[in-house]
Formats: sequence, structure tokens, C-alpha cells
Amino acid sequence: MKVQAPAKINLALHVTGQRADGYHLLDSLVTFADFGDELMIEASEQDGFVIGGPFADPLQGEEAEENLVIKARDALRTLAAGRPCAAVSIHLTKNLPVASGLGGGSSDAAAVFRGLNEFWQLSFSLKELSAAGRALGADVPMCLTGKPLRAAGIGEEITLLDAFPALDVVLVNPGVAVPTPAIFKALLKKDNRPMSSKANLASFHAACEFLSAQHNDLQRPAIALEPVIADCLSALQDNGAMLVRLSGSGATCFGIFTNAANAARAAGAILRKNPNWFVRAVTCPGV
Repeated sequence: MKVQAPAKINLALHVTGQRADGYHLLDSLVTFADFGDELMIEASEQDGFVIGGPFADPLQGEEAEENLVIKARDALRTLAAGRPCAAVSIHLTKNLPVASGLGGGSSDAAAVFRGLNEFWQLSFSLKELSAAGRALGADVPMCLTGKPLRAAGIGEEITLLDAFPALDVVLVNPGVAVPTPAIFKALLKKDNRPMSSKANLASFHAACEFLSAQHNDLQRPAIALEPVIADCLSALQDNGAMLVRLSGSGATCFGIFTNAANAARAAGAILRKNPNWFVRAVTCPGV
């Protein structure tokens, strides 16, 4: 069984507070791309886990048990409470940069939950899977939905959008890994305003107008730590993007384009000038 783990793009991210336990409160608008990591699940005599793909190297030295793929597999077995869950071999193709602000690890975990839930014929509901996934990270439940959404709290308060357009987007990552804790630590103001509650997101232009009035509170501290992020934003802007922004804590930036042809043209131009960057034109399905 092949399972897709799509890239999660934070179109806007407002940090609205911080809890006593240190977790930050967020208000975020999220969509998912038609590109990301891939998992292959196969029956096996014993459990196995292999990582391949263009961005596998940073994960090769990691203990397998620490990878969210293995944690998700084991968490689902625990949830199944003794029901038959045969040994499986999981091959992860890592197509997304690591620590890139695209929710790669969380999306991988969500893909394991979805895939093994079907592979093992467990029939758990999305609500049950989300509850188990929350223990692995606040982003896992939203990655389980895989649809445009608004997330609040520490990411666990999810509201699916009734309407949202498909977006043609170019993703650009300069090849630097940005640890999320360092970005939050560098954030000086942690009680920023939430996004507007009055959002018309039914059309492409309305959605872009709404997004342009929002922001990513982590963008400034991320640029301060990794100035090359500003170069990525400029490259997208110079090649015709209607809106450019950092996704999550970075270092991946995105640009929204009017159509797929313009996005592909921009991606090609940026990659020719910056052959060592990760550059990808993607489509984010709408509602």
C-alpha cells in the first residue's frame, strides 16, 4: 500500500499567547499540497523501517524508535489493544526537507495512521486517530484531515473550512534546517492579535486579499536567525508571486501564483539561479 504524506503549508500563523507549560497559542490557516513524502507499507515477517529519498540523509543517524513513523505505528498498535496487527515493513521516501516548516514528520505520522488503519482493517474513526495522534504532536491531527483548515490553541482546535480555493504555489527552501524551538525563543512578542474572524475565502482573489492582511509572526525571528530566508522571499516576489511568506517556522517560503503555468515558470527561473535550493511548484487542492 502506498500512502501520501502531503506538505502542510501555513498560509498565516499568528502567535497569540503562551501557556504556563510553555506551549504557544496559535491561530493559523493551513492548506496541503499535492506533493510530499511517500510511504510504502508491505506485509513482512518482522517489522522493518527504511528511509530513502532526496532528504533521507539527515534522518539516517536517528534512532529508528525516535522517528514519528515508528511512534505512529506503535501508537496504533496500542490503540488496537490486542487486535491483530501483523508485522509490516515501512519504506519512507523523504521528498521534503527536514525541519523545513512543512510538517513533514507530522504528515508522515498521519500517513502511517491512515495507512495502517486500512492495512490492518481496524476501522478507527478520524476522531479516534486524531486523539492518538495528538500525543505525538499538535500538528498530527490537522495532517490527518489533509484539508484546508483553521487551527487554534496549540494546534488542536481544528475547524475545517467550508470554502477555500485551490492554490498554485511555489515552495522554496534554501537548504538550512530551522529548529522550531529556536524560532519561538527568538520571538519577542508572544501575545499578537489573532486572525480576523470575518473571512471571505470562497474565491482566489478573496482568499489572497484576506491572507495579505494576515502574517506569520515567526517570519521576522526566522530571518534574523537565517538571513537567507529573505533571499527566498525576494526570489518569489521577483518572479511574479502575488503573495510571499514563510511557512511555519521555516525555512521554507511559499509564493502564491495566479495559475499553474506561472508557478512552474517561476520555479524554473528560481532553480536555475539557485541550483542548490529546494524549489517545487505544487497545487494545493481547495474545498
